[in-house]
Amino acid sequence: MAGKRSIFEEVGAGQGSAVAPTGGGIDARPRGARRGIRLWLIALFLLVVTMIAVGGMTRLTDSGLSITEWRPVTGAVPPMTEAAWAEEFDKYRQIPQYQLVNKGMSLEDFKVIYWWEWGHRQLGRLIGLVWAVGFIGFAATRQIPPGWTGRLLLLGGLGGLQGAIGWWMVASGLTGEMVAVASYRLATHLGLAFVILGFLGWYVLLLGRSEAELMTARRGREAKLFGLSTGLMHFAFLQILLGALVAGIDAGRAFPTWPDMNGQFFPADAFHVPDGAGGSLPVWHAFFENPGLVQFMHRMAGYLLFAFGVVVWLRGRRSAYRATQGAFHAVMAMLVAQMVLGIVTVLTVAHMHVAITHQIGAVILWVLILRARYLSQYPVAGSIREGTA
Repeated sequence: MAGKRSIFEEVGAGQGSAVAPTGGGIDARPRGARRGIRLWLIALFLLVVTMIAVGGMTRLTDSGLSITEWRPVTGAVPPMTEAAWAEEFDKYRQIPQYQLVNKGMSLEDFKVIYWWEWGHRQLGRLIGLVWAVGFIGFAATRQIPPGWTGRLLLLGGLGGLQGAIGWWMVASGLTGEMVAVASYRLATHLGLAFVILGFLGWYVLLLGRSEAELMTARRGREAKLFGLSTGLMHFAFLQILLGALVAGIDAGRAFPTWPDMNGQFFPADAFHVPDGAGGSLPVWHAFFENPGLVQFMHRMAGYLLFAFGVVVWLRGRRSAYRATQGAFHAVMAMLVAQMVLGIVTVLTVAHMHVAITHQIGAVILWVLILRARYLSQYPVAGSIREGTA
């Protein structure tokens, strides 16, 4: 029978060495190469931004139909001889854009538009290669953090889908009487580019902090502000799609006045789209093909987006976190700049430099909204001295 023990004896005394406390379960899990993957995604992010800018220039220079075939592998090699250039030019001369718009174009002029489209497609190939090399490398070395494999595969799947949609878009302008790609296909192509950019930006932000830090930060999330910023993100995406419809039919050049549209609030014949035989196409075509109606929708959506942006900003500036306040101030500043750029684009009849700046402005605004949304969900706590929570 064990001897009596003093009531002052420490529990566990004489039972061997004490077991040291262990850290939390989150910190004990494998973390993977978060920093390396983040740098890889930043590289992809910058490449996609460049892709959007080059795509905009390809559209503004009417270069998108200069390559009439989809050759994902062999198409990476441009024409190297005069005979090869002549063959590519002959293919281009068979499509409606050449026959109805560019008839008589010289080979040298063709080379200019060819290089724009070739560069755009080459960037797409480079993005796919960078993703594949990075993913295979991190997967082979088992450096992908838990829960991230599906996210990274999603990026690759969306990239492959984007390539297919790009050809689907180009194919719409190669037959019949089409002299440009279908506007709704252009909107789909640009919209998916912004979706990919959004995922990349969100993942980069998430990988900037450890899982433990994110879980701690989420305890201070501002649910209402997160919901408002999510709504603003969706609204901005809709406006981006409408902008693509404007670009797809050159609607920005049709009404170069502001705040009216050639002296009217609502353009005349807004629901009329000729069918080529003296009649009209069904009304629904007007929402994609009538320059007046498409530009009117883009303008009205812009005003509403700005108004909603002000509401979100007023709520964001009351955030308990200084970093979150700053993020929403940046969104508001860019929203004002983007609206001014839109007006200047109209007044300059969509001048190339102004129009591409307006498109890049949409990218910047999109990223700033994502950042503000992220900080609403995962706020950065500051010190008491700074006046933050």
